[in-house]
Amino acid sequence: MYDDILVPTDGSEAVDRALDHAVRLATDHDATVHALYVVDQRVTTANSGELHDEVVADLEAQGETAVGAVADAAAEAGLEVETHVVHGTPDAEIVSYADEAGVDVIVMSPEGKSPRERIRSLGSVSDRVADDASVPVFLIK
Repeated sequence: MYDDILVPTDGSEAVDRALDHAVRLATDHDATVHALYVVDQRVTTANSGELHDEVVADLEAQGETAVGAVADAAAEAGLEVETHVVHGTPDAEIVSYADEAGVDVIVMSPEGKSPRERIRSLGSVSDRVADDASVPVFLIK
């Protein structure tokens, strides 16, 4: 039923709860886990001054660490893993990746950002993904 499972990550502790569910689901279906981190272009665009390159490099490093944590958990369970760090708007990139990679389900947590960050980013990424995705979205609280 599920051959490919997408786990978007922002590196927060909330991802761990979603990851536990994703790994169990992937194990049950012998599925590949796709770890995706999106370097938010709104953040990099807002930091277009002399520190721009440092900000981008720092966010990319955070992304590699975040997808690495997902990959480690999936590999520990004996699962195949693909990791990707991309640039763009998080909800749009998650939905786009899901479509392009042919994933069967997205497993994510709606609690990665603080309430203040949600207000600043005009709502929850997970809400927008759930609204726009063409595949099922499991939101793990």
